[in-house]
Amino acid sequence: MKTVLNLTQQSVIAEIESVLDTYPYHPYQQAFAIAELRQDLITYVFSRIPCLYSAIEPEQACWLNYKLPRSPLEHQIHLQNLIHQGIYSIMQEKSDWISHYLCETIQPGCEPSHWFG
Repeated sequence: MKTVLNLTQQSVIAEIESVLDTYPYHPYQQAFAIAELRQDLITYVFSRIPCLYSAIEPEQACWLNYKLPRSPLEHQIHLQNLIHQGIYSIMQEKSDWISHYLCETIQPGCEPSHWFG
């Protein structure tokens, strides 16, 4: 019995990681290290590109190189642009949540203390 693999998924996730590596650690890499935001970015990109599927034998799955064949430069640039747009869109849409989350998890004392009244 053959297994259906989404070859686009592994390729896109690798490209997302590559693009995110070009951004500053704070706040971009920190924000997209959050599983929910990373999934939002993956969903954003996937909803805008076609997927490529392949049927393989299950025992071959672990040996398969998940990278897509070398894409034309235009395709890669288009994918990178979608990733940049997704990063911008998600950061803008969820900026308050991201600021609060990063402040809370990274710097617990960033809000003024109410202890002194």
